Amino acid sequence: MTIPSKPFVFLATIDWGNLEIQDIHAVMDKPVEDGLADPERLGIGGWSYGGINTNFAIATDTRFAAAVSGASASNYLAGYGTDQYIWQYENELGKPWESLDTYMRISYPFLHADRINTPTLFMCGEKDFNVPLINSEQMYQALRSLEVPTQLVIYPGQNHGLSKPSYIQDRLERMIGWYGEYLGVG
Repeated sequence: MTIPSKPFVFLATIDWGNLEIQDIHAVMDKPVEDGLADPERLGIGGWSYGGINTNFAIATDTRFAAAVSGASASNYLAGYGTDQYIWQYENELGKPWESLDTYMRISYPFLHADRINTPTLFMCGEKDFNVPLINSEQMYQALRSLEVPTQLVIYPGQNHGLSKPSYIQDRLERMIGWYGEYLGVG
């Protein structure tokens, strides 16, 4: 058996925020088309990769009346080196100074925040090293600067997944409240 001198690197097509967002939009189209969903009261949300997809979805489609983005990222240039994925980023995306176009493309939600009109609640853990809070802070500030209704909730002492029961309850209550306010439900 030959052991390679360098670790094997799998370079996938770097197409973040494309096919999965097309799927999300298609999933939203069907219930609206079938008369099962009100196109004026569509919400979207997710945590971690679901939050990342939420950010892409609201930056590429204005149909959403409310969004909740938890522990998400959008500006990969600014996030470079701030989380635990540096090895993966460098091996999949390359280094920013060598792959600036790629980093700019996947940073679409932040760099095109001016296309977002969806009221968005951002939530994150203060000590999240998986997706550091700088990511939520930047999106919150971008929407705030654009006068899009937004809030930022940072859970003290929490990591990527909230563990304190009162914070878990608070997160759920805030989500329900946010959707209730902007979707007219609840």
